[in-house]
Amino acid sequence: QVQLVESGGGLVQAGGSLRLSCAASGSFFSFRDMGWFRQAPGKQRELVGRMTTFGSIQYVDSVKDRFTISRDNAKNTWYLQMDSLKPEDTADYYCNLNYFADISRARQADAMAAWGKGTLVTVSS
Repeated sequence: QVQLVESGGGLVQAGGSLRLSCAASGSFFSFRDMGWFRQAPGKQRELVGRMTTFGSIQYVDSVKDRFTISRDNAKNTWYLQMDSLKPEDTADYYCNLNYFADISRARQADAMAAWGKGTLVTVSS
């Protein structure tokens, strides 16, 4: 029963920065991947970036070189550092974790998913 708690959203002017946090509670054997998603009003949910258990990270082209995903292993927390924010970055941001509850499920590639409730980021011009 992994739960994700997000924080860090708010109002910022264009060109500013914000850091979103995604804290995971509960135990799990390992994670397959962690992703940050966003959904703007009237738009489809979009994958912003994803980190795999092997350490590889990929970003959508629109945020590449501006956003950075990182992890604090001790705190079991993932971050999304957002720099040079633009008005088009305004959206609800969601944290997603795909994980394996135990070694048996990991060997079977049987992953479970956890989602945060979302945090609103508003970028003003």
